[in-house]
Amino acid sequence: MIAGASHIPSISAQTNTRMIAVEQVDRVFNPNGREVVALRNVSLEASRGRFVALMGPSGSGKTTLLNLIGGLDRPSAGTVTVAGQRLDSLNTQALAILRRNIGFIFQSFALTPTASAYENVELALRIGGGVPRAEWDGRVLRCLAAVGLAERANHRPYELSGGQQQRVAIARALVTRPQIILADEPTGDLDSRTGERVLGVLRNLCDHAGVTLLMATHDPVAAAFADDLYRLRDGQIIAIEHPKNK
Repeated sequence: MIAGASHIPSISAQTNTRMIAVEQVDRVFNPNGREVVALRNVSLEASRGRFVALMGPSGSGKTTLLNLIGGLDRPSAGTVTVAGQRLDSLNTQALAILRRNIGFIFQSFALTPTASAYENVELALRIGGGVPRAEWDGRVLRCLAAVGLAERANHRPYELSGGQQQRVAIARALVTRPQIILADEPTGDLDSRTGERVLGVLRNLCDHAGVTLLMATHDPVAAAFADDLYRLRDGQIIAIEHPKNK
């Protein structure tokens, strides 16, 4: 259990609720008139509080699938349903509102270099909207405490280690109290010890805050933290495993 785990915002909803459903999805790109199939007939689902890993080599379709689930892209065929809403039925405004329930964690951290850890986390509230200004300070501090960085709130990214920067990114993803977190290779640039600590933070969010987490990875150590593991190759799911049950 991570430092400050009691500060993780809880999500009030029933357990075992299906949060994500991807059904027979294809994604085809046509760069320069040449057809490239990124995903072919992909189906998966994730219920509340599940840690789902998407594992495969570069080019297997992991990031494309995360982008579809996050509403950053649309499938060429098939459907994506998030929190009970089919994404293809939503207009731009409705999709933006739905995205408030989704936190994104990127491999590159994507922190603003001139801003402190506190300000980087607060930025998600400024951009996302929907949260009263009076709640910002408490939320930011609780989320930094949840990832063990309360004492680093005023430090800028260059004053933090790679693992600490990634934990700031996790706090930023958590501060809007999302129901879902999408993480793209969150430990790809970290040493093994720091990577395992970050994975422990993510695992804790599922177990204690009811967050549904989808993580793209090529690392079997990272995948071992998951409840469900979908192996992808050449845009297709080739196997489904359940690491936590082993």
